[in-house]
Amino acid sequence: MADPLAGDSSYSARVTAQTVGMTVVVAPDSFKGSASAHDIGAAIARGWRSVRPEDDVIECPQADGGEGTMDAVRAAAPDARLRSAGLVTGPDGRQVEGTWLELSDGTAVIEIAQMSGLPLMSKLDPLHATSRGLGQVMAAAIDAGHSRLVVGLGGSASTDAGLPALESLGDRRPPQDGVLVLTDVTNPLLGPRGAAAVFGPQKGASLHDIAVLEKRLEQAALDLQGDPDAPGAGAAGGVGFGLAAWGATITPGSAYISRLTGLDELLQRADIVVTGEGRFDRQSADGKAAGRTVEAAHRAGATVGIIAGAFEPGLPISVATWVASLTDLAGSASRAIEDPLPYAFEAAQQIARQRSLA
Repeated sequence: MADPLAGDSSYSARVTAQTVGMTVVVAPDSFKGSASAHDIGAAIARGWRSVRPEDDVIECPQADGGEGTMDAVRAAAPDARLRSAGLVTGPDGRQVEGTWLELSDGTAVIEIAQMSGLPLMSKLDPLHATSRGLGQVMAAAIDAGHSRLVVGLGGSASTDAGLPALESLGDRRPPQDGVLVLTDVTNPLLGPRGAAAVFGPQKGASLHDIAVLEKRLEQAALDLQGDPDAPGAGAAGGVGFGLAAWGATITPGSAYISRLTGLDELLQRADIVVTGEGRFDRQSADGKAAGRTVEAAHRAGATVGIIAGAFEPGLPISVATWVASLTDLAGSASRAIEDPLPYAFEAAQQIARQRSLA
């Protein structure tokens, strides 16, 4: 299928712009629950330019299938437009607005965090949270005639194997060009690395709740006859498994978004790459956008800076990588979360000064 960015003159102009000084690519993920990748990236770019105005700073916000996926795609495809599915079922049963992003090539980009995300819950309810709204938005996009769906699965509230979403889809089948499911994890559906055991606690599940959810997922695996051991089957509380059994294809979200946004090409000519996310930890290297960006930038020979809300203590980071913590700059995690953009600006200034001294 044709890349929806092909022929985008504004994008081509950004990529082929003549560089002045160093070429700096700013490619953060969203800071979950705090700021979008676009806003964080803009703050970082402003901070860098305030110290090194001679550099060519290129903003390329990233995502990995979680919160901010539609924003990252929209930033890379200016002709994309938001479409509404109207009111759909939110994760706690209350109605929320359902939307998707329509690309010029007939693709619909849908993000589970938008209508079925954990922050939409009035209170944590791991046993009853539902993915029904996702299926309603997917159904609306199929009924609107889209030839392909791209579904981002990070940030969900439910652990229901996607069964309510499949119920909402009814007898609809994947459109002619298929359904691509973007995940930021490789976990299977069941077991100690499965959806209930690993992600249940993040959604408020107790040990008893995890046992109940595991039984439900086991039954779903029997009912749907899919592959519970497939990498990513455990994404979004098993929605990855449910959609794969329906006919979707699971793929790493960060790799897809980096290609779609042109990041891989930008890295080949970057002198410096600045990325980041809300918390940079050991999971960052396991399919997360920021971790993949760091690895790809190092392979391309670029110097790397990481700006994060916080870093996992004791995390091994190369001495050749510059780091800046918004929590350290703000003086507290709560202050950094509530108002991250000034601290992202300051963090970029800090790293840019390190570059000037290098």
